[in-house]
Amino acid sequence: MIATGDTKRHIEAIWRDISETLKSKGVVLHHNEGTADSGWMVIDLGSVLVHIFAPLERDYYQLDRVWDKAIPVVRIQ
Repeated sequence: MIATGDTKRHIEAIWRDISETLKSKGVVLHHNEGTADSGWMVIDLGSVLVHIFAPLERDYYQLDRVWDKAIPVVRIQ
């Protein structure tokens, strides 16, 4: 999953909400990496990675292009 937060607060809120929701459902979070200050955070769920980027970092890393041939499971805009 790739998401964009417009501000540091927004990135943290997305990360916190995803983490808390998954934990409440018994999903094990394997690892977290990055900080809102760096413009990138990731949640490792084992078979799923959740990337949360600031707009500049999302444009720089261009993970969307890496995965553009994959079949989307869900697209939320």
